[in-house]
Amino acid sequence: MNPDALRAFDLTGRVAVVTGAASGIGRASAALLAGAGAAVLCADLDGAGAEAIAAQLEASGSRALARRVDVTVPGEVDDLVAQAVAELGRLDVMANIAGIILQAPVVDFDDAAFDRIMAVNLMGVFRGCRAAARAMSAQGSGSIVNMASAAIDTPSPGLAGYGMAKAAVVQLTRVLATEMGPLGVRVNAVAPGFVETAMTSRRFTSGDGTVDETHRRAVLDAVARSTPLRTVGRPDDIAHAVLYLASDASRFVTGQIVRPNGGVAMPW
Repeated sequence: MNPDALRAFDLTGRVAVVTGAASGIGRASAALLAGAGAAVLCADLDGAGAEAIAAQLEASGSRALARRVDVTVPGEVDDLVAQAVAELGRLDVMANIAGIILQAPVVDFDDAAFDRIMAVNLMGVFRGCRAAARAMSAQGSGSIVNMASAAIDTPSPGLAGYGMAKAAVVQLTRVLATEMGPLGVRVNAVAPGFVETAMTSRRFTSGDGTVDETHRRAVLDAVARSTPLRTVGRPDDIAHAVLYLASDASRFVTGQIVRPNGGVAMPW
């Protein structure tokens, strides 16, 4: 392949922060951004997990740091971005991927659970956007990538809180894109369909952590049959969308929602 064909995806010399980097989509995104040449600050509430992926990236020849971060704490998110700028020199990519799922019907969804899911999935993203926007506006460039969900398009029983938070992330993405565009900063979101990760495996994992393989296969088969592509997403599928939005390949893209979902939702 002609090297020029891949140049737009090259992140050499750039710095990325990835929240939720210890597992799933966050881990895959951190690895792919590093593979494209970025120095990556891996952040997660699971500090040991963040350290593990950072060590893996360092071992493969990339520059990587790790930090334990609770995105529900404003000061910790601000400090995360400050560390990227202080220790890695700048901030070019902010991937707000940290998230949780709490599932219950609306009538059973108590205030504490609602507050928790909003604190992580909405306010955590808002704080990441705010801190990154301040740093990027000063340098006149950058890309913010937020994690939404197919739940913004398809109402799923039990996921009212999750869907509401992700829908709000979409509107945050669009508003921030209008504010930051004139300053040279792009803001987009990724809305994945079902991806098999530790977070989604709750459907077939028992309380003691064991997986019922028969139930797992039944769940995944049902998910696959619900999509035109007849397949289940992998973390790398979503990470490639993150790389696209992080890189110059998407230099003319802002305020958009990229939907790697197997075709399960096709909004106009």
